[in-house]
Amino acid sequence: MDPLGARSQFIDVQTLPSWDQPQQGDEPDSSKTSQQLYKDRDTGSPFPFREHINKKVVLFNGNVALLNCTAIVNTSNEALIDKNPISDSIHLHAGPELKEELLKLKSCRTGEVKMTKGFNLAARFIVHTVGPKYKARYRTAAESSLYSCYRNVMQLAKEQALVSVGFCGINLPKRGYPMEDATHIALRTVRRFLENHGETIETVVFAVTDLEEPVYKKLLPLYFPRSVEEEHRSLPLIPADIGNSEGEPVVPERQIRISEKPGFHEDSEEDDLEKDLSFVGSHAFARMEGDVDKQRKLILQGQMSEAAQHKQHQRNYNRWLCRARAEDLSDIAALKALYQTGVDICGRTVMVLVGRNIPVAQIDIEKALLYFIHVMDHIAVKEYVLVYFHTLTGEHNHLDSDFLKKLYDIVDGKYKKNLQAFYFVHPTFRSKVSTWFFTTFNVSGLKDKVHHVENLQQLFTCILPEQIDMPRFVLEYDERVNGPYHPYYSSLLDL
Repeated sequence: MDPLGARSQFIDVQTLPSWDQPQQGDEPDSSKTSQQLYKDRDTGSPFPFREHINKKVVLFNGNVALLNCTAIVNTSNEALIDKNPISDSIHLHAGPELKEELLKLKSCRTGEVKMTKGFNLAARFIVHTVGPKYKARYRTAAESSLYSCYRNVMQLAKEQALVSVGFCGINLPKRGYPMEDATHIALRTVRRFLENHGETIETVVFAVTDLEEPVYKKLLPLYFPRSVEEEHRSLPLIPADIGNSEGEPVVPERQIRISEKPGFHEDSEEDDLEKDLSFVGSHAFARMEGDVDKQRKLILQGQMSEAAQHKQHQRNYNRWLCRARAEDLSDIAALKALYQTGVDICGRTVMVLVGRNIPVAQIDIEKALLYFIHVMDHIAVKEYVLVYFHTLTGEHNHLDSDFLKKLYDIVDGKYKKNLQAFYFVHPTFRSKVSTWFFTTFNVSGLKDKVHHVENLQQLFTCILPEQIDMPRFVLEYDERVNGPYHPYYSSLLDL
């Protein structure tokens, strides 16, 4: 405890300036002008100016161990005994009890988090995490692991109602991660989490060193622009790879497996795959499923409440999602039948579905369903539109109504709620009739969202041509049937 009347060495995060002030040289935004720009001027930035988010962010040049906040982050190694300046300072200020507590935890895997008390620190808790060792040839794995560090810290903060979090630089120099690359991942991950799930988190502090500070000052405006003008200036500097809607690095071709297994601890990594497969269905969550047949019978008899039905549906979807993340879906990804492109004129994510690229008779249709869930799960958390190219499809490309009904019944409610439009491009008379029957008698709430688009010119009134990537055969067909009309795509056909 500090002597009576002495100044505390700890720093209250509430006294630190937040990142919501315009950079020097900008004219201050009057509330009226700022709001008008906010509504009427869309720069197309994936990280738009959001004052309420910026108010939560603090850049602090100093020792993370001295922050008086709900939790601070400690970067360590797998054995939680790493010797580095950040960890040493935290141990020094927390006292010997911290070391004893960490000995009980034993270990922490790369990308995961463990939480302890703060002991003698001003912070109530310490969140321990392990950053990846960086090697150029394994860059994708390192990016995913570093993303997991930041994401898991933020997720823990939400789950444990931690209102303020102080981050150190998780990427230690001795682990070889390029500082600027690591900072991009840190900032975009925190930004995405705050905008998607950050309602209960009031303050996030980036505690940096003299070496890190100029990098953070350079990159913060890209992800947390402090005005519409700064957003506009930063747009050309944002990297092409910004991950998915959660900031996670996206590699569609890779095999994704379940990495979090409640109640299960691994002492080695040699038998990861075998353990993953053997553990599916035996963890605590799976054992809580109850009698599925009985629940279905109650639904049919109208005896199960709406809330219970929703809960049962959510459990069913989660099982499909776990399978989608665990299976190798690279053969379905290689078809290039479903992919994300730009945004429509309202700023909503555009997903493209190419009917001709779906050889229904030659693929595992259940894997196709899993791939759809895997790709769309993070997209459907926000408003989005689907563009389906029916162009030059044959009988062997048409998904039957039973499959489509099954897909519609399985997917989570967010898919249906956030789907704003379904553009059916180059429909035939038969496909129009089939669509009408399906949306009228098989599913509800979809009919008004379906729009039949006879040509690309109609589509471009909703989605600008530079915002959508489409197969060359679609362009050639449309030009042949409807004639050339847009110089942007006419120039592509000349290549």
